[in-house]
Amino acid sequence: MKIVMLNGQNHKGSTYHIGRMIADKIEGENEITEFFFPKDLNHFCAGCYQCIEDVSTCPYYEEKKKIIDTIDAADILIVTTPTYCMHMSAPLKSFFDLTFDLWMAHRPMESMFRKKAVIVSTAAGTGIKSAMKDVEDCLFYLGVPEIYKYGMAVQAMSFDGVAADKKKKIEKKTAILARRLSENTAPSIGIKTRFMFWMMGMMQKKGWNSSPIETQYWKEKGWFDGKKPWK
Repeated sequence: MKIVMLNGQNHKGSTYHIGRMIADKIEGENEITEFFFPKDLNHFCAGCYQCIEDVSTCPYYEEKKKIIDTIDAADILIVTTPTYCMHMSAPLKSFFDLTFDLWMAHRPMESMFRKKAVIVSTAAGTGIKSAMKDVEDCLFYLGVPEIYKYGMAVQAMSFDGVAADKKKKIEKKTAILARRLSENTAPSIGIKTRFMFWMMGMMQKKGWNSSPIETQYWKEKGWFDGKKPWK
């Protein structure tokens, strides 16, 4: 399988180590590709809306395209972010901001509805749940239907400093998550995803969108005629 890790930091701290442990434990011969933010995409969305009309006119198109193409071809996404001030890291948020044209409200990629994902976050103390919720919201609106989460209050500034009993818990949990991700089954499409896709389709039909180009995209995909991206 093809696995993509999106890391919300440049350094390889506790969050990264846990995410990598999951990736390494997934069964089979896997291809793992890693991206680190801000190293691999150090830009903020300019709010120019050029991507709505033509994604290639985005000021950061070439850098973004490399990452998006790799994600498009992936089977599994592993998103890691340390908890920064109770939420996901700013560099990771900046990356997701630059993908908004691919959300269900605009021109979603069919492949996103066939992926599984896991979100990993750590903190010295609190804020983990809100950080993971940030990422979960982004993945959901991109179309990912099956999302797992794992957070740990490591109470350490590096993975080496994590207590032995916590590392045992991490080993056990990462093995469980890896087994779930190893299952050769299509992700389950929940009612929330189905409803949101239907609602976005109704919006597109009525012209409540950002551009006629979006409506044409949905029409060409056959989504107005009953087709679904997960079939």
